[in-house]
Amino acid sequence: MSRPKWLNPLLGAAAGVLLITLMLPSRDHRQTPQPEYTTKMVPQQEKQLKKGMLALDLSATDTLTRMDARQDIQYVMRELNGKTANQKRQFTHTLQQSHSHLHTLQWIHIRDGKTNTYTGNKAQTSLLNHPQIQSSLAAARRSVMQNKSYESAAFQVEGGKYFIMAEPSADGTCGVAALVSQQVLRDVEKHQRKNLRLIPYPKEGSYKIESVHPDTLHDITVKTGHDNENASHYFENEIVVRFRHNPDSRQLKEITADLHCEPGRKLGYTYVFHSDKMNFKELKQYFSQKWNPLYAEPHYMYLTNEKAPINADSSIPNDLLFSRYQWNLPATETNRGWKLSKGSKDVIVAVVDTGVDLDHPDLKGQILSGHNVVNPSEKPYDDVGHGTHVAGIISALVNNGEGVAGMTWYNKIMPIKVLDQSGSGTTYSVAEGIIWAADHGAKVINLSLGNYAQASFLHDAIKYAYDKDVVLVAATGNDNTERPGYPAAYPEVFAVSATDSSMHRASFSNYGDYVDVMAPGASIASTYPGNQYAALSGTSMASPHVSALAALIRSVNPDLTNKEVMDLMRDSVIDLGTPGHDKYFGYGQIDVYKALKAAQRPYVPLQFYPQHFSDKLKSILKKLEA
Repeated sequence: MSRPKWLNPLLGAAAGVLLITLMLPSRDHRQTPQPEYTTKMVPQQEKQLKKGMLALDLSATDTLTRMDARQDIQYVMRELNGKTANQKRQFTHTLQQSHSHLHTLQWIHIRDGKTNTYTGNKAQTSLLNHPQIQSSLAAARRSVMQNKSYESAAFQVEGGKYFIMAEPSADGTCGVAALVSQQVLRDVEKHQRKNLRLIPYPKEGSYKIESVHPDTLHDITVKTGHDNENASHYFENEIVVRFRHNPDSRQLKEITADLHCEPGRKLGYTYVFHSDKMNFKELKQYFSQKWNPLYAEPHYMYLTNEKAPINADSSIPNDLLFSRYQWNLPATETNRGWKLSKGSKDVIVAVVDTGVDLDHPDLKGQILSGHNVVNPSEKPYDDVGHGTHVAGIISALVNNGEGVAGMTWYNKIMPIKVLDQSGSGTTYSVAEGIIWAADHGAKVINLSLGNYAQASFLHDAIKYAYDKDVVLVAATGNDNTERPGYPAAYPEVFAVSATDSSMHRASFSNYGDYVDVMAPGASIASTYPGNQYAALSGTSMASPHVSALAALIRSVNPDLTNKEVMDLMRDSVIDLGTPGHDKYFGYGQIDVYKALKAAQRPYVPLQFYPQHFSDKLKSILKKLEA
């Protein structure tokens, strides 16, 4: 028998101090050999895999920061060309307030070699006297004077990590060099070491309770530690193919011989083939007749463009980091799905998390006012980075020429801050956040957080939101365990585990019979506080992919109930592992195009169709009788 709501103050207080932590931190897919971590690994083996994932996250984040810095430098040159020294100083000061990682900007006059240097504040000026920085800036100036770009390796100075980057102007009259801080790498490493459980995760009951009151959120002390231009035309002699079954080496050699071409280039789950003798139409006919692929489409041409024009083909956005780093969108057929729906501003997604960077340019206009449960008098700003990253996966601006592309174009994010600067919070704060979101119009709630202990208090809040027709989506956790994590394991919640870029279960991802679907969760590029970008891994990154899909489904068909949306997402997947549902992959990896296609018409699960048909017939007869 289930326990009544609000049983008594003592149980409420006990529930209030259960720690809720971030769930941060893998052709016929059913026949694809899976890595050894489909079974529980010994601790040392699991630790090595997680260290490898952390290294990938750091490497990807390093590249993201460099690509973003180059775009910032090009922006500075456009804005300051022809401006006075005072205007340049004022502009740089304003820019550095919102882009603190742009430590120093140096304007270089190519004709006479003179430079003007702008630093964030006086305390930072001393860094410029360091021999390594002086040497790198001198090398950057020499490159610009030769009309060449420059980029240094990263180096450590005074406890911080930096690199120098420089770009000459298009007209060859000037250039800009920048000293860029990579503090984000330290932040990501610290963040992921904790959330991929590379440091011990405390067991339940290991908290020291200093004061117990269900209305306070300051009671817990943790005792032990834890890259385009418009796709207006395409390459005439090339084709992009996604096979139903990944071709083996013998089949690839057969294709190469048939087309008299070089071996195809593999990108994610697709192949790009180039032929000197066949045009696109002939290539399409060949693949369609002989290989029956999932799709064969043109290889659209896209180039980076400082003016960021609108794409003719919206399935290939011009966001700076999309083509090189957002493997997760093509993998989930999100780009194809945009042909059916790009979302709706009326379908709100609540991100119950650490808050969101409300000033991030790639989230401009996408964020609603939200609520701060931790400090109600303050706005729900993100002081961890996790919530901002989750929000970007769902709704970062698309086709704005910078950063990343979100899965939805128009759905709004409602930031609910329930976790503090340590990345943790109480059951009470999470429950309050869920209820607040449900009461203020959220149609989907993302919960990239969890705990292994059940709490009736939290479950009541989940049931409250579910009864208000909200779709609740949660991450399962990052401990490679079959043990159920909550709130993901509650029956009213849609549980999401993580895959990597090969559609294998991610090495860290939890599993179990309660898992509904899989979504990409390995080195996912998204927004990060301080107008930056980072690559993070975890089921926390998988969950917002599903929340975004739920929002797209509710945008294309607002009449669907939360249960129908959840059933539809389970039915519209790329099946992985053994046929049907299994504990390692749930029903499979989400397929946005398939799901939106199904959502365009009245959705009825196949097993209920006879009953649905009978009900429709009775309705028609009743109208005729009237």
